[in-house]
Parts: sequence; C-alpha cells; structure tokens
Amino acid sequence: MALTRQINPMTDWVRGELVSRGLTEAYEARPDYQRNDYLGWISQAKLETTRRKRLDKMLVELARGSVCMRMVWSG
Repeated sequence: MALTRQINPMTDWVRGELVSRGLTEAYEARPDYQRNDYLGWISQAKLETTRRKRLDKMLVELARGSVCMRMVWSG
C-alpha cells in the first residue's frame, strides 16, 4: 500500500547504522508506514543528542523484533 503522507528520506547516517549493526533486513521487513514514522521521528529532533537517542531506540526495537515505537508489533 502506498503511503499518503510525506515520505521521509533515509539519511546516510541512519543507513550506515543499520548496515553496521546488521539490521537492514529487520528494517526492510517493517511496513512502509513504520519505516516512514521512524525516519520522521528521528529527523524531526532539533538536537543531535536527541536524534542519536531516537536512532538508538529504533535500533534496539528492530533488534528485538516485536516492538515499534514502544508498542507491541507482530510482523
């Protein structure tokens, strides 16, 4: 299903973190809306420290596999 809201681009920084931690496949397994929400949530942070914290949260959730934005998810 195509998203009807603005598509958030993935930065090289986020892509590099996914690759270096081996989480690209887990990220790509998520539905489009979840991936878009994660990228928007990270990029909208005003401070670099907040962007880092949000990216780390996404990476932990992808590694766990059963959570998205602190909600239970069963993909």
